Amino acid sequence: MTPLGDSHRSKEVPKTIFRLRGQGGRIISVNQGGGIMKKALVCGAGGFIGSHMVKRLKKEGLWVRGVDLKYPEFAPTVADDFFIGDLRDPQICRYVIDQPFQEIYQFAADMGGAGYVFTGENDANIMHNSGLINLNILEAAHRRNVKRIFYSSSACMYPEYNQKDPDNPNCSEDSAYPANPDSEYGWEKLFSERLYLAFHRNYDMEVRIARYHNIFGPEGTWTGGREKAPAALCRKVAEAKDGGVIEIWGDGKQTRSFLFIDECLEGTLRLTRSDFTGPVNIGSDEMVTINQLADMIIKIAVKRVTIRHIPGPQGVRGRNSDNRLIYEKLGWKPTQPLKTGLEITYSWVEEHVRKSRQS
Repeated sequence: MTPLGDSHRSKEVPKTIFRLRGQGGRIISVNQGGGIMKKALVCGAGGFIGSHMVKRLKKEGLWVRGVDLKYPEFAPTVADDFFIGDLRDPQICRYVIDQPFQEIYQFAADMGGAGYVFTGENDANIMHNSGLINLNILEAAHRRNVKRIFYSSSACMYPEYNQKDPDNPNCSEDSAYPANPDSEYGWEKLFSERLYLAFHRNYDMEVRIARYHNIFGPEGTWTGGREKAPAALCRKVAEAKDGGVIEIWGDGKQTRSFLFIDECLEGTLRLTRSDFTGPVNIGSDEMVTINQLADMIIKIAVKRVTIRHIPGPQGVRGRNSDNRLIYEKLGWKPTQPLKTGLEITYSWVEEHVRKSRQS
């Protein structure tokens, strides 16, 4: 763990921004029209969702600081300021939250796919690391009088007993209790939801909480053990020869829904800038079996590939986003077909598989 970390600032400042110094020497960003620019902090900005959020916020004209243990792996960051630091260290959190940002997006967590989360071998790290990160970020944000903060929870916090029927899972927001997540990852998410809600009640922080359902897309982890099902299956199909075989854990009849990154960002911003605290699901309600997911990717690849089922971690038997509440509160819900996002993602993964073979 680094004592302070290293700060990196983009070499070029956009021409529409001027830097002034306010009281106490604090830097103020002013746009060309003379207005004060909205500032956002993205925690976990080196990861998949965080790096995409930085891009989206920059397109909207915000001044953005990112913080993570690493830079984004697949593309240079477009953040105005990027800080390499370990958010498990409270000193790092106080350092990066050095001003009252208008928006904070908290994606930083110790996480991965089924092979990382459901084996039990990483439970202590998952709970310890993610718990510390959220405790530190909330305390630092409260001390700086930050009001609006988004927390990315997960559908993994829903009780296992409601997800045993693969055809009829219950993931409505009001089904969370009595609590019984199927993994320590889910228990940590549930604890952190309650932590954020406590800061909302006790300190008037404008907390917003979303329960993500399997976000996927390009520029995400696709190999190494922490990749999630869409990226893992895209990689397996891309690596397979025509007429080859890919392996899937379990019988492949377990069901899930998968949400493309662009709609995840749209839902996150709509929630964060609304008057609704949540928690609320952000996910697709297009439920498929893992076998169906693999078949869709195989068709996109235009290959003849067969599936071999092998023992391995599977998670719950069924999970699907219930989008009634988000539509009621925000007048919006995801609508993009799964196939559309898979086409984009497979093309990206296939290119990286090809490049890895050439290196």
